Amino acid sequence: MFRKGIILCLVLVFISLVCYGEQPSNRTVSEKIFIKIDTSSWITKSLKTSPDCRHIACLVKIDDKVFVVVDGEEGKQYDDIGSDPIFSPDNKRVAYLAKIGDKVFVVVDGEEGKQYNGIGSDPIFSPDSKRVAYLAKMGDKWLVVVDGEEGKQYDSLTKNSFTFSSDSNQVAYSARVGDKRFVVMDGNEGKQYDSTREGTPIFSPDNRRMAYVAFVGDKVFVVVDGEEGKEYDGIDCLIFSPDSRRVAYMAKIGDRWLVVVDGEEGKGYNDIDCLIFSPDSRRVAYMAKMGDRWLVVVDGEENKQYDDIGGLIFSPDSRRVAYAPMVGDRWFVIVDEEEGKQYDSIRKGNLIFSPDSRRVAYAAGVGDKRFVVVDGEEGKQYDGITEGCLIFSPDSKHVAYAAGVGDKWFVVVDGEESKQYDGIGKGKIIFDSPDSLHYQAREGNELYLVEEKMK
Repeated sequence: MFRKGIILCLVLVFISLVCYGEQPSNRTVSEKIFIKIDTSSWITKSLKTSPDCRHIACLVKIDDKVFVVVDGEEGKQYDDIGSDPIFSPDNKRVAYLAKIGDKVFVVVDGEEGKQYNGIGSDPIFSPDSKRVAYLAKMGDKWLVVVDGEEGKQYDSLTKNSFTFSSDSNQVAYSARVGDKRFVVMDGNEGKQYDSTREGTPIFSPDNRRMAYVAFVGDKVFVVVDGEEGKEYDGIDCLIFSPDSRRVAYMAKIGDRWLVVVDGEEGKGYNDIDCLIFSPDSRRVAYMAKMGDRWLVVVDGEENKQYDDIGGLIFSPDSRRVAYAPMVGDRWFVIVDEEEGKQYDSIRKGNLIFSPDSRRVAYAAGVGDKRFVVVDGEEGKQYDGITEGCLIFSPDSKHVAYAAGVGDKWFVVVDGEESKQYDGIGKGKIIFDSPDSLHYQAREGNELYLVEEKMK
């Protein structure tokens, strides 16, 4: 009976509740109970949502066994689960690591893979969600498993250097044999070096090019399409432009940092941060430190110096630049070199352009209050604004974000508040169309899917 009671708590309920009386006047709101959480057995920190926020997975522990529950469906029990559930980009598949005795393996869509002595990474899905790959240990050797097929064995593999191309057709990673490291792409081994940098290799957006950072002795350089670049004392932030034609990175000479774009070195600074290409690939911008002051460099031109800078973005049309500098203890946003009003704080993760590039929004603070500024107009003050959740609708007409008062949270759309909950799931709001959106909310031990439609 206990077991059946647990399962009933995990079943999706899907009861529609229209929030009459609580919904804002300019939109309709509906709720569906996603799932009820049994706090006695659920490992709540493992709770994961799909990218579209319409599916939920979590680890559940009963006695000495652990299993995964996806949308209320219970998976097989294991001695342990070695990773949180991982959703595929298309939201339809789930993978995780499982353990029986001293053997570990990957479970994808409920199907168990081969058992190994160790798994060196969480499984990753390809961008098209059709393929799965991970690093596995066999004896004292490591190999890559892609779609169940084992690759060549090596002395070690770098888990943060394993990637699919954006078209999902190619796989690249960094491997070691003896004291040498090299990059392997689709089974072909590249030139050997003393080491390679974690986080590389990277594919270009069009999948035709590959780049990585390699070390020989105390020198480091970039390898692009098999061609070695100039040696430096340090390299960071290697990126391709959106059109795949250009390459940029930060390089160190002595105690100075500079930006290298298409092999051309820029001016040296004490430090550099936030190197970005514009969406059209024609422009380059970054933040640079000169002495104890920071400035923004756009297309090689230096702007005014500030005490600090908290963010840097291009507009979608690549014509506009926005960033948030600080002078003294006051922060403000600069758009197209025009300074906005000063505040006690600016949330850099909440500085955005609208899709049509005409509008700007960001979250600011005065004292212990937070609010959103849209097109220079301040919204209502709240106790909190969730970072990273501020979003424009696809047609740029609506603005939505998650705000909190006391211990309650809610979504604000065009200045109007929705129903209050104990939490807004991950602070993520998704527009389904120009006039409709959805998000997850929690009230007590119940999770809701909330859908809103503007009138």
